[in-house]
Amino acid sequence: MQIYLPIAELPVSVLTILAMGAAVGFLSGMFGIGGGFLMTPLLIFLGIPPAVAVGTQATQIVASSVTGALAHFARKSIDFKMGGVLLAGGILGSLSGIYLFKLLAAIGQIDLTISVVYVVFLSVIGAMMMVESVQAIRAARGGSVTRRRGGHHSWIHGLPFKMRFRRSKLYISVIPPILVGYFVGTLAAIMGVGGGFILIPAMIYILRMPTNVVIGTSFFQIVFVAALTGVMHSLENQAVDIVLGFLLVVGGVIGAQYGVRAAEKMPAEQLRALLAAILLLIGMRLGYDLISTPADPYSVVEVEAEQ
Repeated sequence: MQIYLPIAELPVSVLTILAMGAAVGFLSGMFGIGGGFLMTPLLIFLGIPPAVAVGTQATQIVASSVTGALAHFARKSIDFKMGGVLLAGGILGSLSGIYLFKLLAAIGQIDLTISVVYVVFLSVIGAMMMVESVQAIRAARGGSVTRRRGGHHSWIHGLPFKMRFRRSKLYISVIPPILVGYFVGTLAAIMGVGGGFILIPAMIYILRMPTNVVIGTSFFQIVFVAALTGVMHSLENQAVDIVLGFLLVVGGVIGAQYGVRAAEKMPAEQLRALLAAILLLIGMRLGYDLISTPADPYSVVEVEAEQ
């Protein structure tokens, strides 16, 4: 069954979009991330213009993140105070990213920028996660366990404007969380991602938050940043396809429920290794598309004649 996407301006299979939404929703629930870093490249592979893929993906991220946030709220595993500080930076970053996106679109470089940024981030983060996961798996099999020291913040501990985050058992400056939130918000606007694949490692390794509140807090921040990003993309860039977004939301909400259940049955080290492999594969595919000769190297556009 085909349906026409008014903003993307092409017909697509309804079942294909629903299946993509369900698959990414499943992975989102499994890994505790928004899933945008997976869905946006998949939409691009399907032929959706990168700008529309980025803008529309925000709607799917909101739906899957709300589902995850509610589940973690019931478990009381959200640090709302830390989430609020991250959100403050995320809002500023999202607004900056939207106007940067608009500028790049105006000069005709947005599609290339999106692809290059994805290749760099997916490859680097995927490689780092894979190395750490392999080391953790080997350590677990060997019977040795490496524990991360809690409460040690090195240079972060000496920064001003400290605040106590009781749920995370931290007393740190608000500057690092705001900067992390700003960076993630900017990426959310340019890449069409919730930013969880960067936010979660940053909360663990930079902010030194306990792992039991990291995923829930990430979901809380992503909900609002993704919602703002979607609204701004719609108003400023007219890059949100409601029909496509609705289909992605339906599939994503269904898939996320099964992903959460699957995550409970797999060891954390294996989950990280699987996520790293997915990141690397998508990064390599995007990189290949950048350097390979396109099937149709020419395009025809209508140009208005000057009066």
